[in-house]
Amino acid sequence: MNLNELRQYYAEEIRAVANIQSEALVAAFAKVAREHFLGPGPWQIPNPDSWQAIAPMASIKGGGSYRTTPDDDPRHLYHNILVAIDAERKLNNGQPASLAMWIDALELQTGDRVLHVGCGVGYYTAIMAEVVGSSGHVIGVEVDEDLAERARRNLAYLNHVEVVHASGAEFDAGACDAIFINAGATHPQAVWLDNLKAGGRLIVPLTTSRDETSGGGGFMLKVKREEQGYAARFISPVAIFSCAGARDEALNQRLREAMVKGTWGAVQSLRREPHEASDSCWLHGEGFCLSTLPVGGTSA
Repeated sequence: MNLNELRQYYAEEIRAVANIQSEALVAAFAKVAREHFLGPGPWQIPNPDSWQAIAPMASIKGGGSYRTTPDDDPRHLYHNILVAIDAERKLNNGQPASLAMWIDALELQTGDRVLHVGCGVGYYTAIMAEVVGSSGHVIGVEVDEDLAERARRNLAYLNHVEVVHASGAEFDAGACDAIFINAGATHPQAVWLDNLKAGGRLIVPLTTSRDETSGGGGFMLKVKREEQGYAARFISPVAIFSCAGARDEALNQRLREAMVKGTWGAVQSLRREPHEASDSCWLHGEGFCLSTLPVGGTSA
């Protein structure tokens, strides 16, 4: 099996594991060369017995060991595995099936304008760029200056992709069809919600964390801007590094308390209109509320 055939097999395996619905996304996984983004091997792979199984994107600081691939054959990368970007910081290129599931939930279409916050070295930015095609546009934002420069070099071959070194919690990308936040927040930022076009989709990990810089665990939230408001639902667990500037200490505690109740599946909408907290408010904050009411619903 040559490398092109191996990438196709890898893409089909990701399709099966993540239940990918988008044919364009499967084709993107079969096309984009992972080794181009991860640099020359050998590569460091996290040992599965020393990492939390719930941590598909990036580890929580303070744990996990690595093994080194036997050689620099790119075949080692075409499995559903994490690969170290910076082993010293326990920062990894995410687990393909998990990222594929979340990207699939973005419902990307040809010509879409996409924002990717926390783009790392750009591998999954390139995947999304292949899905939207040259008539679309993808903006990768990375707060780490060295990673942003690596991503910029890695993605230079794609004319419809740009990389910005900035805080994803503050960067204003303008109107977007899809926004993928690749770092944990306590709540959706106003700039993300404001920039969703009609029908636009946002995927963001809402996580609890010890502090602004540590990683944390929680659930991936999908928000879709509809005519009557914002539909919202949680789609999967996640553990990931935190998004700088997108965390609030008080909301961190309230989010932890809400998650402990185990009722996250009841969330149906995100409300932005002013209202008093009520029993239908799963997580009530300033300027937003995750609600168990349907889109457009109001509490009695």
